[in-house]
Amino acid sequence: MAARALLFLLAITPVTWAQPARLFDGKTFAGWEGDTKTTWRIEEGAIVGGSLDKTVPRNEFLCTSEPLKDFELRLQYKLVGTEGFVNGGVQIRSKRVPNHHEMVGYQADLGAGFDGALYDESRRNKMLAQPRKELLDKILKKDDWNEYRIRCEGPRIQLWLNGTQTVDYTEKDPAIPLEGIIGLQIHGNCKAVVRFKDIDLEKLGK
Repeated sequence: MAARALLFLLAITPVTWAQPARLFDGKTFAGWEGDTKTTWRIEEGAIVGGSLDKTVPRNEFLCTSEPLKDFELRLQYKLVGTEGFVNGGVQIRSKRVPNHHEMVGYQADLGAGFDGALYDESRRNKMLAQPRKELLDKILKKDDWNEYRIRCEGPRIQLWLNGTQTVDYTEKDPAIPLEGIIGLQIHGNCKAVVRFKDIDLEKLGK
């Protein structure tokens, strides 16, 4: 009887799923921190970093504060540039370097031919996984809005660019943290502008 009652309760109890939360309200930097005086600004509902007139002197990051483990992040980005290493990125499971402008952690890369790739920023300093050039040439919308979907579950990190999976990476090093904050990057030594909008986060698990 007890087993039957449990099955009945399971059948009538609605299943609830975590709803995505918007991390950027389109108007303010509420929930974000970084250089909002000279590097980061808000234009037409998007977070904007960099310049086409002046060289960005160094890597700059705009960050959230809440450490996250398992989650799915979706956002739109647009990158345009004229000089230097035209590049940006989305830091995940990362942390700021104390008393420094840099961040350490995984980066969903974008620009300079590395869109859809997973890079290890200021740690192993290498590309962990990336799509074939033929695939990237097919799916990337150059100088236009692109959609990133980033999913982290345990040691597994998956990336999708404009609906096509570009990375399915499993971390083998147990010393690498599987938790950290999110950051938006504009790369240094370039004349470039990166834009981010429609930034939605869904926490996975309990």
